[in-house]
Amino acid sequence: MSQCCFEIQGTASHEAGMKTVLGRIEKENIAARIMRHDHTVWSPDPDEITNRLGWLDIADRLLPEAVNLQHFAKEIREAGFTQALLLGMGGSSLAPELFARTFGPHCAGLDVRVLDSTDPLMVLEAREWAERAKTLFIVSSKSGGTAETFSFFKYFYTWMKEKAGEQAASCFVTITDPGSGLEQISKSLNLRRTFINDPNIGGRFSALSLFGLVPAALTGVDLAALLTSARNADRETAVEIGAWMGFLALQGIDKLTFILSPELESFGDWAEQLIAESTGKKGKGILPVIGETVMPAAHYGKDRLFVHIRMNTDTKNDAAVRDLAAEGYPVLMLSLDHLEQLGEQFFIWELATAVAGHVLGINPFDQPNVESAKAAARDMISRYKNTGQLPEADSLPVDYGRIAEFTGNAGTGDYISVHAYIPMNPAAKEQMRQIQAALHKQTGLAVTTGFGPRFLHSTGQLHKGDRGNGLFIQLTCDADADAPIPNEPGNPASDMSFHVLKTAQAMGDFSALKNEKRRVIHFHLSRNVRKDLEILFHLVPV
Repeated sequence: MSQCCFEIQGTASHEAGMKTVLGRIEKENIAARIMRHDHTVWSPDPDEITNRLGWLDIADRLLPEAVNLQHFAKEIREAGFTQALLLGMGGSSLAPELFARTFGPHCAGLDVRVLDSTDPLMVLEAREWAERAKTLFIVSSKSGGTAETFSFFKYFYTWMKEKAGEQAASCFVTITDPGSGLEQISKSLNLRRTFINDPNIGGRFSALSLFGLVPAALTGVDLAALLTSARNADRETAVEIGAWMGFLALQGIDKLTFILSPELESFGDWAEQLIAESTGKKGKGILPVIGETVMPAAHYGKDRLFVHIRMNTDTKNDAAVRDLAAEGYPVLMLSLDHLEQLGEQFFIWELATAVAGHVLGINPFDQPNVESAKAAARDMISRYKNTGQLPEADSLPVDYGRIAEFTGNAGTGDYISVHAYIPMNPAAKEQMRQIQAALHKQTGLAVTTGFGPRFLHSTGQLHKGDRGNGLFIQLTCDADADAPIPNEPGNPASDMSFHVLKTAQAMGDFSALKNEKRRVIHFHLSRNVRKDLEILFHLVPV
């Protein structure tokens, strides 16, 4: 199977420094040591490293299992299932979403969708979709105790039990680590199937593990071609990309900006989590920027490293990318012949991220700041259960002047991130793209957007662990409807709703950002979210 085509341009001014970095990597035999699972590449302490390197050879180990996974998918189709709803967050949801969106339109498998939003409207919309046809529910969690995933499971299992009685169990499969709480519950409820993943793989490195391959098989992806592509990945390309990422980030060129073919749009979401959560810590970080409209070089700061990944038939952005390189912006270019080469891209970017962590002098496999937002959210939920209400949140009036004042204090090398705890529907996604473009045009800064709580499992670590150069705009909204979270699967008794959970998560993240001395403001929107966003960000209605 052919490999991707890789090229670098626009790096003349950095080549001397880069030559030194690559020379040291070669002299210290870094690539071979990584493949040997040598934790000293990153730290003398093996904790959260030696038990996180299973991704290095997972394609080799699972290739013989591809046939069995596709037999499982056939069994599901023959049982009458025509669609599947994956319940997960972060590493357990982004690769399945990529497979469904990228391969789904070309495959004859199930219609696979992902629920990774605790917004009650999104939960209710997922339930409405699940009612349309016989639906398989995939409960996916490495730890088996992810708050959002387990809340989804309790809600949908209870709903299905009310509809189908004891037959509900046959509509659920789980993917988890051995010994997790989810494995135990799966056994106790006699769910249809439990897939036990290699525990030595972190969530964001799990695309080619069972967390990615089970949904991929159900989608109809050619697993053998995908895994063979990963096995044949060009390690030299991966090492070079990682070295450039780390070296340039140390020079302040830390905004890794992806320009992708339309078919590969979901790859950006997957890469965002991998890179941000792995590199954003100890006052360092590489910020992935996805979804930006490609603009002339004059619109960008000098903190940009561009990555152009395209299908070889897509030349739409080639001229713009060449112009960026001609203006001295470093550009990494990769071209794919067919979609199955995404297997190679998974491995290339995982290895590149590991190498970048080495160059930056950090451990790319831990996430020391993720727990802070979770702990703050748990505290908010505890208060709610004790008092029946959440604390009052500080918020500003919906006024464009507040945004202009806040972003006007940004400095060179800063970035803006919009955290939208609103329904993650197509209209909202389009409006987030408009907001991203408007803020970039107004400030010249890199701008990222994310829907809460999804982004907490993706870029949340970077926001609290990097050098503090982010400006964060948090958006929350009133709920048009709500959905209860059962206390136990199969029992409708409930002490809390999804709106309460989402609000607690937003408040917890705001508190965690404040505790890390980050610049953050909060706006609470009315039920007319679209109109409030047009006012707040000075958008022209479309």
